[in-house]
Amino acid sequence: MQTPCARLACDTLASMARENDSAKEELGRRPARSGPSHYLHGTSAKEQRRLSLMNDVVNRGSLAELGVRGGERILEFGSGLGQMARAMARAAGPGGRVVGIERSRAQLAEARRLARAAGEEHLVDLRLGDASAPPLRPGEWGSFDVAHGRFILEHVPDPLAVVRAMVRAVRPGGRIVLEDDDHDVLRLWPEPPGVMALWRAYIRAFESLGNDPYVGRRLVSLLHRAGAAPRRNTWIFFGSCAGHPDFPLLVGNLLSLLRGARAGIVNGDLLDDRAFEAATAAVEDWSGRPDAAFWYAIAWAEGIRPEAGRRSTRRGTHGPAGAGRRTG
Repeated sequence: MQTPCARLACDTLASMARENDSAKEELGRRPARSGPSHYLHGTSAKEQRRLSLMNDVVNRGSLAELGVRGGERILEFGSGLGQMARAMARAAGPGGRVVGIERSRAQLAEARRLARAAGEEHLVDLRLGDASAPPLRPGEWGSFDVAHGRFILEHVPDPLAVVRAMVRAVRPGGRIVLEDDDHDVLRLWPEPPGVMALWRAYIRAFESLGNDPYVGRRLVSLLHRAGAAPRRNTWIFFGSCAGHPDFPLLVGNLLSLLRGARAGIVNGDLLDDRAFEAATAAVEDWSGRPDAAFWYAIAWAEGIRPEAGRRSTRRGTHGPAGAGRRTG
């Protein structure tokens, strides 16, 4: 789970916009990335513990926005450790059903272990597979009420292919819900010296692995291009400040993300070792301030699959295979 922090000053926003101009002007027409993308942080036991802790924090906001009423059939793309999938299954109740798709065998094994430990093996059908070609049975295509994906589009080479699969998986009138990062929104205030230079180096390391650090701002566009009818977008606040119980966890998560990417940053000549050490030390010092504030938000967007015989209004794009009709 990718997270960070806060600065509101207009002059800083303007300067960062100028620094990122060359990258941002390509965002609206970014093509599918060639070759496989890579998860920057790996699947070690330490990384899985970090993800598990952060899931508990993020799931509160995600579930509130998702608004599961009960009885829904839900397909989770990139189910990871399965905590969100199990939370959705609890909300859907005995009349509902949740299927989770995860490409990492290590994550899937840990997800199943966590479900067993919680006595919730029966809640979710966890499957190994690729999000762009999910392992669904013929009769399952076009049958789900909700397709949900969080922190997955930033890690795949072709986000549009994944969203098209999500549209195809839900019934006509079904919901497609996307949640993902736009790393550019992080602000820490008062700003620790060197932290934004380090954060920009982290973003470049993330991007060098075939990932998209700005995909959050593209969610509505991806829904539209995939043949869904966009209905709503918002932010899920993922920040905190000194004095809040979540603050130490979020700061620790940020430092873990940065240190986990150190080799890619330093060896890739994106920032030298001295600057890296100084910036992370500055964040640690900053975290002890009584006025420290961490600002971040997760981009959230929802669309629906058009009813049979109707199509989302689009210009110059082609819908997904199977859009507008039930398959299987």
